[in-house]
Amino acid sequence: MTQELFASYSFLLDRTARKVKHYAQQQFKFGKFDVTVDQWLVLKNLAERPQVSQTELAQLVLKDHPTLTRIIDLLSKKGLVQRVQHPQDRRSFQLHLTAKGENKVAALKPRILEIREKAWENLTESDFHEFKRILNTIYQNLDTNSGV
Repeated sequence: MTQELFASYSFLLDRTARKVKHYAQQQFKFGKFDVTVDQWLVLKNLAERPQVSQTELAQLVLKDHPTLTRIIDLLSKKGLVQRVQHPQDRRSFQLHLTAKGENKVAALKPRILEIREKAWENLTESDFHEFKRILNTIYQNLDTNSGV
């Protein structure tokens, strides 16, 4: 395969990822969710992984520490998240959803699933499985732990 084809495929992948994120951001704004896409990812991960550390959460949501700190600060101001000192390590904090945060996740989850389904319209289950296989292969090719 030529370098031009690789560049073309990379462009398509990047363009599609940007379009999906932009579409989601618009829907969050128009739906008056009172959280951004990035804030939602933090809330969702906290709901799925109680008592996760900030370092673990940064890895899960693919954010650097300063960016994640700003997101958590905003979610804390909104009363959705709280920091609790780690019981075994005084230098770190565990993050917890507040009751308000749990209610926010429960209320938004079905609406966000509808937003995400939009991208999959007109694709068959076979299309989805092949797409997933290809994306996982690309991700593994670029995995920083692969020794490259």
